[in-house]
Amino acid sequence: MKLVTYRMMCVYILEDFMKNSAEKRFAVKDFLVDMIDENSLLFTFILKVDDKDEFSIVYSNNSGASFFTQTSQLAKQFFSKSVWEHLHILFTSFTSEKQKVFRKQPIVFQNELYIFDISIVRLEESNNTYGLTMLNKTSEEQEIAVLTEIKEKYHSLVNNNVDSVFSINEYGTINYSNVIAFKELGYDNESLLNKPIENLIEENSLRNFQLMMKQTLSGYATEMHNCLIQHEKGHYLTVYLKAIPVQIQNEVRGFHLIVRDRTAVSDEQEQIFYLAYHDHLTGLWNRRALKEHLRENLTQAESTNSEIAIMRIDLDRFKLINESLGYNYGDELLKKIADRLSLYMDKSSNLYRQSGDEFVYIIKGKTRDQTSLFAESILKELSKPIYLDHQEYFVTASIGISMFPYDGKRMDELLIKADQALFVAKDRGRAHFRYFQEQMNLSFPNEALMESHLRRAIEKEELSIHYQPQVNLVTGEINSFEALLRWNNRKFGYVTPLQFIPLAEESGMIIQLGDWVLDEVCKQLKYWQEKGYRSVRIAVNISPKQFKQENFANKIREKISKYNISPCSLEVEITESAMTDMQDTFTMLKELKDIGIVISIDDFGTGYSSLSYLKKYPIDIIKIDQSFIKDIELDEKNAAIATTIIQLAHSLGMEVVAEGVEKDKQVEILKAAKCQKAQGFYFSRPVPIDDINEVYMAVL
Repeated sequence: MKLVTYRMMCVYILEDFMKNSAEKRFAVKDFLVDMIDENSLLFTFILKVDDKDEFSIVYSNNSGASFFTQTSQLAKQFFSKSVWEHLHILFTSFTSEKQKVFRKQPIVFQNELYIFDISIVRLEESNNTYGLTMLNKTSEEQEIAVLTEIKEKYHSLVNNNVDSVFSINEYGTINYSNVIAFKELGYDNESLLNKPIENLIEENSLRNFQLMMKQTLSGYATEMHNCLIQHEKGHYLTVYLKAIPVQIQNEVRGFHLIVRDRTAVSDEQEQIFYLAYHDHLTGLWNRRALKEHLRENLTQAESTNSEIAIMRIDLDRFKLINESLGYNYGDELLKKIADRLSLYMDKSSNLYRQSGDEFVYIIKGKTRDQTSLFAESILKELSKPIYLDHQEYFVTASIGISMFPYDGKRMDELLIKADQALFVAKDRGRAHFRYFQEQMNLSFPNEALMESHLRRAIEKEELSIHYQPQVNLVTGEINSFEALLRWNNRKFGYVTPLQFIPLAEESGMIIQLGDWVLDEVCKQLKYWQEKGYRSVRIAVNISPKQFKQENFANKIREKISKYNISPCSLEVEITESAMTDMQDTFTMLKELKDIGIVISIDDFGTGYSSLSYLKKYPIDIIKIDQSFIKDIELDEKNAAIATTIIQLAHSLGMEVVAEGVEKDKQVEILKAAKCQKAQGFYFSRPVPIDDINEVYMAVL
């Protein structure tokens, strides 16, 4: 039968339902017929029964005809034999009803099993015309079967687990717990469901548990050892916890919590695994976890074209707290800082303790502006007072930030650039944050590489000593110089002392460099002595590590003996920070004085106990720090401080040298205060030894 005939039949059947204008009726009829004819999900047929009770097909939509692939009008020939036998049984069971629906009917067609929802409708009162629709539910039933199987496997895994298992939503509420949980902890179903899991955790374990929850909700499986969880009878059980995030469409919607009695597992193996990824003091993720998580985050961010910020946080002057209060207080302070920082952990940010007093955030999916707001929140939080043993303390922090993909795509590169930004933040005043900028590379070369070059600097003859004259303000004569170390490296070029001296101190190379400077200065004094030049004195800066060596005085004695120079021609400059232990300091200074060495205190006025040691130690010279000389002609307070120091030194029989003199008015003020000597750019910059020999030294 042709499609036109089918369409006419349908139009005829639908005509009684249309009561509008002819044009509208035909438009609606055409639409409905087209919709039925083109529906690929619903097989639609119209069947007639003749006087002999034989069924014939008078209409089939396209999807029905193409699925059954028959061409005959007779129903028993249109459908396959097995299909028609099944359908015929449904028709014969169809008696007085006008419509009947048969759900989930299994039909075998071409040796395959299909599931249909079948509907039969009587279209004419004469009972000889029927509508048949067949909805193919096979794939849906298969999906339901697969999902049912997965669900049953999941419940089997959870319910038959030998450990207690809880399902916790993202708000910390218990949604489900297995049978073992009720048995091990003694609760019934009603006592646990829809209750906060934190209600079961003992108070001293709660902080680390909350931290574990935050880490898990940020997308990482997390463990906790030695947690105390409350039994229904009131006592606490010591358990091991493992939290596994539940991710749905890449979003964490909660987590599974596995609770295991510690006696049922190997404590030693679990402890080793825990320590491998967690900081033992704060419970935060450690450096190893940082690198593994960051590597994963960068891979994910690159595939999703999203941003990541690496934020390095370093506490300002934390070393002072350790030295003043002791390491136990320092540890307590670090734990309190970690608690505050962990308040800002969420699904987009995770926190790590890098080392010492340095913490790192990985912040996912935030823009630069959002990251700035985050950093400001951290600084504001850390600016609040911290109480230790009922005493109030204030701690500030500096922050350096690098951004993926703008500052790089490799993990190590981003960590280094965040560190460079942190260095600049500390160098430019502390207590604020800085983003990495390309020009930072110019002032912050690779420290590890620089340290390697510094270790070979003596061997490669890259070091030299420049000398800055110290001028007698009364006579204008020059009979003393300060020796200043300089480094001209083949890779980095001229490296300022502000860069390489701290590096030498941290790496321990300062002792080797200090010995080299002492040797070179003594060699130079011997040269002048042999040439018959006038007597002069050279001051050498001594680092705190050098000064605290037990054999330091012996080293000086050996060099004087080796080069056969006058002891009074050598001056050692010691900073106030080197004189922390009064008894050791006094013993060392006395040994040096017994040798005949001149002793000066460098950067006087910047320490914490200046006046207390002036009367006790055998000091010859005080050098006024340049911070008091700067703007002395404009700042009355600086002028008053400098004048007071000069008068104090004179009353104790000490000589005074002013550092950093750059203006003639400063010279006038110092002269009026009867300061003996001064050095600074006003007189001369530090110059090479050849210039000293040519300009300042004269043959007797």
